[in-house]
Amino acid sequence: MKMNMNLNMIQTQKLIMTAELKQAIEILQYNSVELKEFIQEELMTNPVLQLQSQDEAPLPAVNEVPVPLSEPVQKRAQVNDLDNINWKEVSQGMSRERGSSVSSESRDDEFSYESFLPAKESLYDHLAFQLCMSDLKGIDYEVAQFLLENIDKNGYLDLQTDEVLVKFPITVEDYERILAVIQTFDPLGVGARNLAECLKIQLLANGSELHLLAAKIIEFYLHDLANNRIQNIAKALSAPLEKVQAACDLVRGLEPKPGRAFSAEDETRYVVPDVVVTKNEGEYVILVSDSTAPKLYINDFYRRILESDQQNAASEYISKKLSSAMKLIKSIEQRRNTIYRVVEAILEYQSEFFERGPMYLKTLTLKDIAERIGVHESTVSRAVSGKYLQCPHGLYEIKYFFQSGVSSEMGESVSSESIKKIMKELVDREDPKKPLSDQQLMEELNQIGIIISRRTVAKYRDELLIPSSSKRKRF
Repeated sequence: MKMNMNLNMIQTQKLIMTAELKQAIEILQYNSVELKEFIQEELMTNPVLQLQSQDEAPLPAVNEVPVPLSEPVQKRAQVNDLDNINWKEVSQGMSRERGSSVSSESRDDEFSYESFLPAKESLYDHLAFQLCMSDLKGIDYEVAQFLLENIDKNGYLDLQTDEVLVKFPITVEDYERILAVIQTFDPLGVGARNLAECLKIQLLANGSELHLLAAKIIEFYLHDLANNRIQNIAKALSAPLEKVQAACDLVRGLEPKPGRAFSAEDETRYVVPDVVVTKNEGEYVILVSDSTAPKLYINDFYRRILESDQQNAASEYISKKLSSAMKLIKSIEQRRNTIYRVVEAILEYQSEFFERGPMYLKTLTLKDIAERIGVHESTVSRAVSGKYLQCPHGLYEIKYFFQSGVSSEMGESVSSESIKKIMKELVDREDPKKPLSDQQLMEELNQIGIIISRRTVAKYRDELLIPSSSKRKRF
């Protein structure tokens, strides 16, 4: 066999992830708050960039165009076409030094109410203060302090008895006595070693006959209670069914995680809408939020340096920074344009929602929107990820408008969200002594034209955190 070595040239086409494309993809994923933070970082590293000042007239907003629901997308003017942007006009910014505008954004001597906001009290601090007010002294105080350090965020004691006895010269009786003091602290139930003990602490603090009965049910019949076997409990305790039912209701109203009120995870989250949809004279207007992501301009001072004939290291540096700045501005405009087009398409698909409310959500997929605006599904996914939309019906994550669903007898699709709302209404209206089973819920939905399987009904019920009919039954 004869072997030869040849040098051939082949011309192929393939996509290359350029730095500009990578930046555009990254910026597209940012919500308005993240974009603002990113812009602030860029302002610190690129002297060519400058923010629009308070007293400067902004460029015409490219997204404030009324969108009649009846007008097809294909016939509308592409108001966000980047080819129509006058980049020369964009580059005509402020002539003042960049530092003055940045310093005007935040001054050290500005008064801020946030400086006076109290820090959120932790569970440990709350318990430690009560320990200081207790009668425990000496070694008892040290043991109690050690126990507090081992209480988890839910309020449970994450510690074995042997660990305490090895560390401190005390008996089991001493340990139980000290722990009993901690278990009287607020919130009730804190310091418990398991769920049953946590619930019993809360019940025994009252001492009424009904509370004592509930504590007995927890101690001996917790499994039956979890499965709503009220009749079995009443028979075992030789107690009236109605009284046992009331005791079980009392248990269900207790706090299984007494420490979570102090958890950082439960702090209030504030959401800034990335898109605002308003209705004006029968037409919907889409506003891509610019308040938290300010406009950027090219500083006139550096632009004039480049326009001079001087060629030196400084002009080369400025030229690179200018190129980087223009790419950033272009990426931000592309982000705004993409989000606008995605929301515009959602507005058309989900027009019934915007007119009549959540009950009229339709089935919608990323593919539907991607095909409508001529982009890839991944682009739509990035454009809606972590972003929120404010409309007359409330504040919604944009992903909320993408719904799976089933078909109705009329051939129309019905979103899963609409079906869940109907199911919840059916459960709210049911006779508590004869709750609707999954089969009956399916039949009720079929009667109003929604063809759905019992398995799907069970799935939606679980997602709504609605117990099964056997656990909802009351006596």
